[in-house]
Amino acid sequence: MNRRELFAGLAAVASAPALRRDSLTQPISSGVLPGDLAMDPRRPQYHLLPPANWMNDPDAPIYWKGKYHMFYQYNPDGAYWGNMHWGHAVSSDMIHWRHLPVALAPTPGGPDSDGCFTGTAVVQDGRVVILYTGVKAVPQDQATIKGGTPPLLETQCLAVSDDPDLRTWIKTSAPVLSAPPQGIQVNGFRDPSPWRQGEWWYMVMAAGVPSEGGCVLLYRSRDMRSWEYMHMLSKTDHDGAAAFNPISPWEVWECPEFLPVDDWHVLIYSAGHRTYWQSGKLDKEKMMFHPVRAGIMDYGSFYAAKTQLDKSGNRIVWGWIQESRPVEESKAAGWAGVMSLPRVLTVTDDGRLRSRVADELKQLRTSEQRLHVTEDEQKNRAQVSAMRLNGCCGEFLCTVRRTGEAFKLVLSGPPERQAPWLTLGYDPEHPAQISIDAYPIPILPGGNQNLDFHLYIDGSVIEVFVNGEVTYTKRFYDPVNTPQNLQMQWIGRTTNIANMQVWQLSPISNDRLTT
Repeated sequence: MNRRELFAGLAAVASAPALRRDSLTQPISSGVLPGDLAMDPRRPQYHLLPPANWMNDPDAPIYWKGKYHMFYQYNPDGAYWGNMHWGHAVSSDMIHWRHLPVALAPTPGGPDSDGCFTGTAVVQDGRVVILYTGVKAVPQDQATIKGGTPPLLETQCLAVSDDPDLRTWIKTSAPVLSAPPQGIQVNGFRDPSPWRQGEWWYMVMAAGVPSEGGCVLLYRSRDMRSWEYMHMLSKTDHDGAAAFNPISPWEVWECPEFLPVDDWHVLIYSAGHRTYWQSGKLDKEKMMFHPVRAGIMDYGSFYAAKTQLDKSGNRIVWGWIQESRPVEESKAAGWAGVMSLPRVLTVTDDGRLRSRVADELKQLRTSEQRLHVTEDEQKNRAQVSAMRLNGCCGEFLCTVRRTGEAFKLVLSGPPERQAPWLTLGYDPEHPAQISIDAYPIPILPGGNQNLDFHLYIDGSVIEVFVNGEVTYTKRFYDPVNTPQNLQMQWIGRTTNIANMQVWQLSPISNDRLTT
């Protein structure tokens, strides 16, 4: 479900009941008991998600006073989109999380009276400051989201915390940015993302120009309270060096992030059902971005990417892992949405974005299974088929030599299941692509270089990384509502496998309510 579909049902926002401040300490969704959630085998065990109800975008992740704080879009009333609040969780390692009370809630009569949308956290003068989008119902001619029921006005709001645990926040009474730039008609105006550069604060904003396509607006400020519009940092360009946006001309480039990575600047934005990136060079005098390369950050169920620096200065990206099942099934389950694992971003010398899961996840590894390749193909395939991930909770690592032969890896449940959960394949007749679930995805040809596949399987989520250059996030829902074990099948010559390892991973809690 993309933003256009979500905003089309905005009536639920305006009619939502007031926040229950204990909603994250009493994980009860309508008609679903905590015990049912804890026993749900489709619910992940080492990914972050609320104890119950709906989650979408990561909001304002920040490392502060020795702790990682994750805020996220959250509906305290059920497992469906609407009544947007900011959930809050804290961690010492980005892996083990403890839930805290809701951080931001709509203020009756305020600029965020109908929802606290996505935003960013920064440190200013020793305090954490959040810039976020507030929405309220307005007449059609005043709205920036015109297609919803009711129409909504988006303004940019500010909140400050002096609390070392970031539990309490003080909002400004009025927006710090109340309207799009004069003379520009925009289709959406949200998701502020500021950063400090020299004597100025700069900020990118999500927008779109009707009938032309998505864009990112650039602002600057001395104090983060008064903002001056500068120009469009980037926009849909079908002829430029980084032309890469097969998106509806009515889309908004949502959740923009603009950041330095290695010797490059990277722009990240989301549109439709995917998250995109551009890498290039920034003219710091004119604050003009010149993109050189572009691509897709994740080819699967990954959206609204948000970044932060970890304690070592690595650039970490998070994303919302969306559901692919019908909304009614999510309501019946009592939960919807998952946060991705923390991914470390790097950029190659020629401007290609790379990502991998942060090393902190390795601490969850327990029992290991390893393929011992022999000259007997039948015995090798039998070894692969005997490998298991109990309860779909583990990690898979495989290195394959690129030769003149095709291969396919199939992940599935018990043999009686007809449909596999995931297939990965490579055909040397198409050396510039791999296939995931029969979908062709481009990769660098690489000659005789190896192919590295790294997979993280958790309940109903699979995060796939190929050579660090391709990521693909998959949702799968086994039809049997009991814990299932994942098994593997190899099709092709096994003697081309240089390495295959499988680890069982430890759940991050004793039940599934705090993950």
